[in-house]
Amino acid sequence: MPSPTRSTRSRTKNPGSQSALRHLNQQRIIECLLAGPSTQAELARQTGLSTATVSNIVKIMQDAGLASTEPTTSSGRRALNVRLNSNGAVAVGIDFGRRHLRVVLASLSYHVIAEESILLPLGHHAEEGIVAAVGLLDRLLAGSGVERSAVVGAGVGIPGPIDRRTGTVAQGAILPEWVGINILQRLEDALDLPVFVDNDANLGALSEVTWGPHTGISNLMFLKIGSGIGAGLILNGMPYYGNVGITGEIGHATIHEHGLICRCGNRGCLETIASTTTMIELLSRGEDKPITPEDIVRKAVARDSATLRVVDDAGLAVGRALGNVANLINPEVIVVGGPLAGLGELLLDPIRRGLIRHAVPVIGETTTLTMSSLGDRAEALGATALVFQHAGIRRN
Repeated sequence: MPSPTRSTRSRTKNPGSQSALRHLNQQRIIECLLAGPSTQAELARQTGLSTATVSNIVKIMQDAGLASTEPTTSSGRRALNVRLNSNGAVAVGIDFGRRHLRVVLASLSYHVIAEESILLPLGHHAEEGIVAAVGLLDRLLAGSGVERSAVVGAGVGIPGPIDRRTGTVAQGAILPEWVGINILQRLEDALDLPVFVDNDANLGALSEVTWGPHTGISNLMFLKIGSGIGAGLILNGMPYYGNVGITGEIGHATIHEHGLICRCGNRGCLETIASTTTMIELLSRGEDKPITPEDIVRKAVARDSATLRVVDDAGLAVGRALGNVANLINPEVIVVGGPLAGLGELLLDPIRRGLIRHAVPVIGETTTLTMSSLGDRAEALGATALVFQHAGIRRN
């Protein structure tokens, strides 16, 4: 199975100072300890560092609470076994949206250490978003007291397809200003960390089977309804990426053959009917200023008739598209996420009606449809899980 996009280029580092060199060596030791506890002698052999250097770094990690030691025997000799504490290795999750950026720091025990979300200007360019991500990450690390050498990598979600052959953002992204950019290389250069890039809907799916309540589910679909509509797939217990990594583009399923022109160039795509962009356009008529997704949730909950009609129409269209997908892959659970998650059954009910109408009866009846419990954190949390997954760490 193709793995999430990761650079294979050699990332050169300039130690620059004794402190920087020590941090680099500490990160090498942490990477070894991710596979499990080791003696100091074993760490020296694995890293190529001297036993004295390993001993000094382990002492520093122990004082900082990153690692713990205990006496043991190795080859009949007394030795010191070293293990990472739950906060001894940290993953970064970064979620880029059309108008937002969220960064999360998470520990080995799947505990959120720190997180923050900020607004980005509409139509921002990649460099602007990357600079903001670097600044926000540095602020979170400093504020939480986490050493940069404890960070094992960064998972990054992008609202659009990623061509896994090249690491570039493909045509059809919600951020057209990012199309064609080798986002993987740009991020690794800027963050100076191992980086794994994936579509945000794929990370939403991963978050549901790691952070969410669906850890035992082998066949799950995560549907994100936002400015665009995309799906992430977990099939037979593993994320599914297809041939070149561009899967789950359900937002471009044709619903009305003679419908509106979509940004992808086709007519009548699901996004032209059910995206938050379309809902906002419909419901902003007569308003002093464009409404927001939060306004849609608020007005629907208040039983505004026009809003309820728009939500119902959108839900039925989504259900129709889901019915076709469900007939193909027969998921056990479909999780709906995105900024409209607060609608709950007001959105799930028409989706369910559309799904049952267009799916084979036994599939429609046995597919669980639910709203994500992770809210707008799902993609960033999934990004941290992506890092731990590639470090060989599975949640128990």
